[in-house]
Amino acid sequence: MPDWSYHTIFKHIVAKLPGHIGREAIHRGMSGIASIPGGEFLIRFLGHMEPSVNNKVKVDELTFTSSIGLSGKVDPQLSGTKAFVNLGFSFIEIGPVTYQLQKPEVRPHYSKKDHLQIVFPEREESLGCQKTIEKLTQYDDLSVKKLIRIKGNQTELLNMTSKLSPYSDAFIIEYTTSLDEHSFLQLKKNIDYSPLFIAISPKQLNSSADHFLGLIQDGNVTGILLDCDREEDSYSIIQSLRMIKSFLSKTLPIILSGGINEPKDAITFLNEGASLLMLSGGYITSGPGLPKRINELIDDRFVQTSDHSYPGWIWYWLFGFCIFIGGILALLFSMTKVILPYDEAFLGISRNEILAFNELILFFMAHDRMTLAGTMISGGILYMQLARHGVRNGIHWCRKTINIAGVTGFLGILMFIGYGYFDWLHGLFWVILLPLFVMGYRETKNVTNSPKSKNERNHQAWKISLYGQLLFIILGFSFTIGGVIISFIGMTNVFVKTDVEYLCMPPEVINQFNETLIPVIAHDRAGFGSALLSVGLIVLMISLWGFHEGDRWVWWSMLIGGLPAFLSGIIIHYVIGYTTFIHLLPAYIASGLYVFGLLFSYSFLMKTHPDNSITAIRNSKVLGHN
Repeated sequence: MPDWSYHTIFKHIVAKLPGHIGREAIHRGMSGIASIPGGEFLIRFLGHMEPSVNNKVKVDELTFTSSIGLSGKVDPQLSGTKAFVNLGFSFIEIGPVTYQLQKPEVRPHYSKKDHLQIVFPEREESLGCQKTIEKLTQYDDLSVKKLIRIKGNQTELLNMTSKLSPYSDAFIIEYTTSLDEHSFLQLKKNIDYSPLFIAISPKQLNSSADHFLGLIQDGNVTGILLDCDREEDSYSIIQSLRMIKSFLSKTLPIILSGGINEPKDAITFLNEGASLLMLSGGYITSGPGLPKRINELIDDRFVQTSDHSYPGWIWYWLFGFCIFIGGILALLFSMTKVILPYDEAFLGISRNEILAFNELILFFMAHDRMTLAGTMISGGILYMQLARHGVRNGIHWCRKTINIAGVTGFLGILMFIGYGYFDWLHGLFWVILLPLFVMGYRETKNVTNSPKSKNERNHQAWKISLYGQLLFIILGFSFTIGGVIISFIGMTNVFVKTDVEYLCMPPEVINQFNETLIPVIAHDRAGFGSALLSVGLIVLMISLWGFHEGDRWVWWSMLIGGLPAFLSGIIIHYVIGYTTFIHLLPAYIASGLYVFGLLFSYSFLMKTHPDNSITAIRNSKVLGHN
């Protein structure tokens, strides 16, 4: 459930349900999808949320794929665990686990002071030790690290660590004033000296600093978890981080839980010394795309990259350029003769004979060939843009998009071979394109970079852009389905009802006139369907994976890349008089999606909204930054 679906659709639905019911509906739904065959692939395809390989973090003997994890408070029932693995998290907190089942006195709720802040109950929800073990048994093969948080008296803690150790990568225990060095040593021995973190809140830190310092200075713990889910603001969290750092004679890893509502918060706390971050209430208010946005911003801020260019991109660019030129030539033919000499040779009749029989047939063929030409021009532009701005800079999703759409386009040749008519121009075109595509594929295997992002805030431009992204996703999906439907029609009936009405002639009469004419028309339809399917996939994948703040090339690609297909597809219908409303309705709807998608995403992709740097500078001064 990426942000473009969560904020635009599901959040409004879930908001009408009680909080815990809505939470479970989402978590169970996502885990249900992840559990079906191909479900995890679908989640990864829609979200593309894997963190960059540059984001790895080592804490003690544990290596995390990124610094972002999920607090156990978000999913106390462990109903969404299977899905969270695919949503950009490197680790998941399990718990707090109590020995017996524990139900909260109140449910998590929005703060009265700040409606964007989730307040979790003092008495947390817990499945109990045995039920937690049953759940973890199902998730034993998950790739994320599992940090199990336990709560209880010393006897219960020892009992639970013995039972939970096989399922844990590290343990977290909650700080109390009754803890002492002997208790720690017993726990450390019980978990075979696995990593052990101690959780403390800012309030506890202020009231029991000396006792807490005595515990951690003896080297009994691996690190500290600063638990900030009690309406602490950024200032108090930073003060707590600085206090912990001032206490320590040597550096201990610090896990920060809570207080992160947008990507900028994560960067601030990492700069202040946090090693790992656990999302809690902010994950609910900001949406499931928050870990991805943070990971991409971390990659942008902390990972030094060179301006290295990947030379293999030129082959993909030439591939797109040839498609663009082929579309231009097809457009010129469709505006002039329509029927080419080799078409006449196959048909056994001339262009003039078709005109004499029914001139609308020639107009209809021009309509098919011009829409194909416009789609090819659009596809060529998008391929060139992906190669120039994406593959050249090593962005993996751009290469993946080209490969998926390109292979789909090549497979489309199989559809019109079966009509008994394979024109040599199509064959020559494919012979030119195939080596370029193969060379592009071979020479760009080292293109593995994840996208970076400069998006820091949950500002209005970002929120509006999610609607624009959703519209483009619908558009890309519609083109893809449309390409499949048009190809299917071409392989079966060839004509739809409105086609027959326009031609004023049933297919049987056309077939009596010339038995090879319908195969030629079907061949054109298959070519258009295949091209539309391929371009639809490009639009869909750019929309799913390419919306990053300030990526102006994505907006321009959608604008310039969309115009040829829409203009040729609509104008030709008015030129030939084929203006049946129901026939053109899909084109009108697609045009609306296209226009509003561009409008809603403009400010975010072009970054024309006011910069947040002034606010950031002001906040840094308040927090004592230089």
